[in-house]
Amino acid sequence: MPPVTQALLGLNIMGFALQQLLGLRVMAHFALWPIGSSGIGAPTFELWQLLSYGFLHGSLMHLLFNMLGLWMLGRDVEDAFGSRRFLQYYLISVCAAALVQLAVAYALQWPPFPTVGASGGVFGVLLAFGMLFPRRRVMLLIPPIPMQARTFVMLYGALELILGVTGSESGVAHFAHLGGLAGGYLMIRYWRARGSIGPGRS
Repeated sequence: MPPVTQALLGLNIMGFALQQLLGLRVMAHFALWPIGSSGIGAPTFELWQLLSYGFLHGSLMHLLFNMLGLWMLGRDVEDAFGSRRFLQYYLISVCAAALVQLAVAYALQWPPFPTVGASGGVFGVLLAFGMLFPRRRVMLLIPPIPMQARTFVMLYGALELILGVTGSESGVAHFAHLGGLAGGYLMIRYWRARGSIGPGRS
């Protein structure tokens, strides 16, 4: 397994372990809290939360699904990008996801609930996989339908947008997922414009 993918898996597992040991203290300082959240003793937004939230998770199942996606997709993307560029890309996707989530929460005046999870980074990796290997076949888990990677990314992105706009699935940060996709897309477009990475391949 490439080194950065392996390190990210380990850091996420360590972050979840710290949550179990220290409980709400970890959430209060390192989850992503909305800008302007206030109240006596209430957690507030801090700049480091733009990255730290991406190494915390709401449940064991949340952690397992995200790490499965990172393990399945991250290996090929890191091999294609190189470890240094992959780490940069992943962290930018996490940060972009946080910024979109904060902006939407502020605009819509959502209640001051925290956001946690590596999903923003994983969605960025998913986007990269679809752009780097657009014709590669991937298999859905439920239902088990094979499709090209680029088709899967477009359908998943459209579903996230619909769920986010309609609010059909509460408790899931759909706009953070979209932010991870958008941040990843912009980075790849920027690198391709500079000739830093090549076009996609099958």
